[in-house]
Amino acid sequence: QVQLVESGGGLVQAGGSLRLSCAASGRTFSNYVMAWFRQAPGKEREFVSDHILLSIGARTDYADSVKGRFFISRDNANNMVYLQMNSLKPEDTAVYYCAARRNGVSSYGYWGQGTQVTVSS
Repeated sequence: QVQLVESGGGLVQAGGSLRLSCAASGRTFSNYVMAWFRQAPGKEREFVSDHILLSIGARTDYADSVKGRFFISRDNANNMVYLQMNSLKPEDTAVYYCAARRNGVSSYGYWGQGTQVTVSS
């Protein structure tokens, strides 16, 4: 099993920035695809970003709603994943979840407890 613990959420004004952190433990970190999801009040959980390790480097993906504002990064030496969030908007308000899946597995089987991000107008 992989354990994931998010931190770094909080209350910020529109236009501000936050960096979310996800600490992973339990298995070899580099063998997993890491991702961020979020769930806003009254909404379904949605994909935000992922980070996939390849033989030639890393591939990252972003939801259109956050592209150019959010950036995912990964520190394999310390088993950490980050989500840098810039130019935050009220519609970014949600609980943000860190998730992991093994390379070659289609679904995310491991989830953190979530961290609340609230963006005021």
